[in-house]
Amino acid sequence: MKIKIILLICLLSCGAIQESEVEKINGLCLVAPPYEVLLEHHTPILDVGANWVAIIPYAFCSPSQPKVSFDHPRQWQGETTKGITKAIQLAHQSNLKVMIKPHLWVSGQGWAGDLNYDNSNDIKLWKSSYTEYILHFAKVAQEHKVEMMSIGTEVRHITTNHPYYWMDLINQIRAVYKGSLTYSANWDNYENISFWDKLDYIGIDAYFPISESMTPTVEELLQKAQKTKLNIGNFSNTHLKKVLFTEFGFKSTNYCTAGHWKSALGNQKPDFEGQANAYEAFFGTYWNEDWFAGGFAWKWHYKHEEAGGITNYEFTPQNKLAEKILKKQYAKF
Repeated sequence: MKIKIILLICLLSCGAIQESEVEKINGLCLVAPPYEVLLEHHTPILDVGANWVAIIPYAFCSPSQPKVSFDHPRQWQGETTKGITKAIQLAHQSNLKVMIKPHLWVSGQGWAGDLNYDNSNDIKLWKSSYTEYILHFAKVAQEHKVEMMSIGTEVRHITTNHPYYWMDLINQIRAVYKGSLTYSANWDNYENISFWDKLDYIGIDAYFPISESMTPTVEELLQKAQKTKLNIGNFSNTHLKKVLFTEFGFKSTNYCTAGHWKSALGNQKPDFEGQANAYEAFFGTYWNEDWFAGGFAWKWHYKHEEAGGITNYEFTPQNKLAEKILKKQYAKF
């Protein structure tokens, strides 16, 4: 392994290979479906140039019911252990590497970033059941030789308020799973995570607000993203860890780079050019950086022919101008 690394450094320094030939993680976050996944569903994934996929087992809790529930009979097939296992196997058959990326759906509020518990018994129950959930899929990951696992997604308050729980959880995961580990921090919270040194990558769900222009241009976005890029690069260098965007993407609406959560943007209209410009500038900003490992586009549906298109204004780039940009950029790395 050391010989390979030394050889790669020598080849880069003497110009024998170009920077664009150093492989990045060109990933897609896959939507866990209610139907059976087939090998043929991976052809469009390969056609767009992806080399990794994120497979997402959902679990559930609520502010009033802290116990984390997973493998529920009412869940979509693709979210269950059986469905996740099948998705891993088919991805590997397609020569795709896999990250398991657990997501927590919070009843009544949706986003796990606002979840918090003040009662000690509630947080104790949440921790024990969340540990059960994560260790379950860590064992699935080990059994099926999954290359990477995220230990959580955007659990903003609980990661900040209970860091020692997460450090202990990482130790428990490493006892049963030997692949790479990351955590998927929300874009506004990655600097508050205290356990990056125990993980292999700094994971960020990269929905940084960039511009409030109706249809931002590539040039504008490249310019306005420089401060954020500098901050992330410095953070990476400080922690001596590469940064992985565990999610990135833009809706196909106007104001798509202003922040999709802003209520003031509720009157959005379709804007496929804006989404495509955002994709192109995003790659131009980050993909050539040495400290940047790559990322996973949010999100990709298995049945490509039915996904996205000109009547869909959500995040997926499928059957939109943004898919062409994604394919062009992934081909470079």
